[in-house]
Amino acid sequence: MTPRLWSAILLLSATAVLLHARPNADRNPPSQPLAEFPSTIEGLTGTDQAIDQQTLDVLGSGDFLSRLYTGPQAGPPISLFIGYFPTQRTGQTIHSPKHCLPGAGWRFDSSDSVTLTDVDHQPVRVGEYVVSNSEQKAFVIYWYQAHGRSVADEYMAKAYLVADAIRMNRTDGALVRVITPVRSGETVDIAKARAERFTAQFAPLLPRYIPD
Repeated sequence: MTPRLWSAILLLSATAVLLHARPNADRNPPSQPLAEFPSTIEGLTGTDQAIDQQTLDVLGSGDFLSRLYTGPQAGPPISLFIGYFPTQRTGQTIHSPKHCLPGAGWRFDSSDSVTLTDVDHQPVRVGEYVVSNSEQKAFVIYWYQAHGRSVADEYMAKAYLVADAIRMNRTDGALVRVITPVRSGETVDIAKARAERFTAQFAPLLPRYIPD
């Protein structure tokens, strides 16, 4: 096994042991339900998308938003998924899109971690990916949000989970994912700019639904 894989195994094992050793009840500050997340962002109007039962079974217990945002013109849509988990003590932790997207037939063509600046001039650390499935191509932004912190790397998110469980008696957290297609005739950079503008608009709103 590679050193990275051994580190991941040790981290996951430590997470399980420490979370079970702590009190069973998390300390969760109040937050708004994701159903109240704004339905209009940057001039785009959102339509809720049903999440099938099989996916819900995989996700486990939590509050989920799956919404497709489109504009008045026939421009490229933007898909927003937010999954907020009030606790991760039961052995169910946030699933990485690196596992979910390939399972749906998507291939990762490129990956990067960058720091975006939202409309309130605050940094947001995110992962950015180009994915493809046959003739389809899309640009993806996702990150882990918890306790006022944005994290692009899933292993770092696990490390913070252990630390916050000990320090704050909190294991709540969320996955935020934005996807927009790279349409025929446009470049990846155009799709990237569209996804980043959209993300910069809604990122400051997250603490209402994912408590700091």
